Amino acid sequence: MSSAPPALDDRRYVLTLGCKDRPGIIAGITSFIAEFGGSIVEAGYHSDVETGWFFTRQAIKAATVPFGLAELRDRFAGVAAGLGPETEWQLLDSRSRRRAVLLVSKDGHCLHDLLGRAASGELPATIEAVIGNHPDLAGMTEAHGVKFHHVPFPKDPAERGPAFEEVRALVDAHDPHAVVLARFMQVLPAELCEHWAGKAINIHHSFLPSFVGARPYHQAFARGVKLIGATCHYVTAELDAGPIIEQDVIRIDHADEVRDMVRQGRDIERVVLARGLRWHLEGRVLVHGRRTVVFS
Repeated sequence: MSSAPPALDDRRYVLTLGCKDRPGIIAGITSFIAEFGGSIVEAGYHSDVETGWFFTRQAIKAATVPFGLAELRDRFAGVAAGLGPETEWQLLDSRSRRRAVLLVSKDGHCLHDLLGRAASGELPATIEAVIGNHPDLAGMTEAHGVKFHHVPFPKDPAERGPAFEEVRALVDAHDPHAVVLARFMQVLPAELCEHWAGKAINIHHSFLPSFVGARPYHQAFARGVKLIGATCHYVTAELDAGPIIEQDVIRIDHADEVRDMVRQGRDIERVVLARGLRWHLEGRVLVHGRRTVVFS
């Protein structure tokens, strides 16, 4: 399942970088690009006063670069080295199709949305496979021409180790850029969180940090909230506490019951997950500690 790559004139080399802030960073990067006649068509900058860290995302029109991406990386490595040993950076080609694997349980609204976006060319990725701990969503997945893998999970959490190992092997076979927990409803073990650090993405049906864990709509109903929401975040070993990529909310009132909140919340979940995943795939999310900078 894939969408057509961007037209040649839309091809970009995307640079993302984070380093300790100091004068001259922007000048150094832009001068480097100007030296070979590169044209910057999109640029974002952020200086975090609290941490003393600088972040940037630069999109360079590929047609203005007189050499390939590999040489561009080699040349820029010298610039990055001059910014300090803690500098983190990457260069991506917008025409290089990204790969995603989705993990699901029984709820199909997020899966259906992502499959549809991929089919229409809206999602900048190939959905390589869908893995479910229940077989319920196999038909929906295979109708889109995507392979579905059913991996049963024992009821006893202490016995789920082999199932998670099977999931890990199936996911890693595709070397994905994103592992999406599209309402997977299983807590990843710490070793898997570490193994997929920076690319495992979850949609939580709550406006975190409120109502962590299971049944958040029931928690919200009991608390009498007037806003419910959803949170797309990176997965870490601490439950529902990974760096947040995107959030949104919808207003409810006193007449709404739990089933109404669930129905309305699903709309928010779809949109928030799609936004967060897109921004991740396009290299718009820079992670620093427990926080993110998102050049949306």
